Amino acid sequence: MKTISKLIYKLAGWKATGGVPEGMTKAVFIIAPHTSNLDFYIGRFYCWIKDIPIKVVIKKESFFWPFGGLLKKVGGVPIDRSKRNNKVDQVVELFKVTDPMFFALTPEGTRKRVDKWKRGFYFIAIKAKVPILLCYIDYEKKEAGVGPPFYPTGDFDKDFKEIENFYREKKAKHPENFNL
Repeated sequence: MKTISKLIYKLAGWKATGGVPEGMTKAVFIIAPHTSNLDFYIGRFYCWIKDIPIKVVIKKESFFWPFGGLLKKVGGVPIDRSKRNNKVDQVVELFKVTDPMFFALTPEGTRKRVDKWKRGFYFIAIKAKVPILLCYIDYEKKEAGVGPPFYPTGDFDKDFKEIENFYREKKAKHPENFNL
């Protein structure tokens, strides 16, 4: 998949920059801006190009034949989204039993415009004691990448200002839907 992904990036004029720091085996990837269905493919190809064994949670109901095997091949991990289960704790458990473990999510939670990002990524990183990797897809530059690791302090408001500053200049496919 690496060769195919590189070819797709080249033909589309995209660049894959940055990557996981040497020796890092666990992190929460947050990916923004997220305003298009294309974001998944651009991000997935990026991970194949950079040899990052990314995991994404997908509702367990999606893992039916014949799609279950395909979803697992692209890094899908089934998650129980029922109210009686804490999704943060489920992902933290995955961090305990999986190495390497690079867990990706979009804190916006949707491709539509939202007033506030979801905070689950932050609490996963705190509870699992792993850094957050600031990943981006910039349509203006035609560039996907990973910024520096961010180590949460436990002060969400202070930390989020730094995270927000990192993403401020990134250009979404649909800029009207990207709101920090």
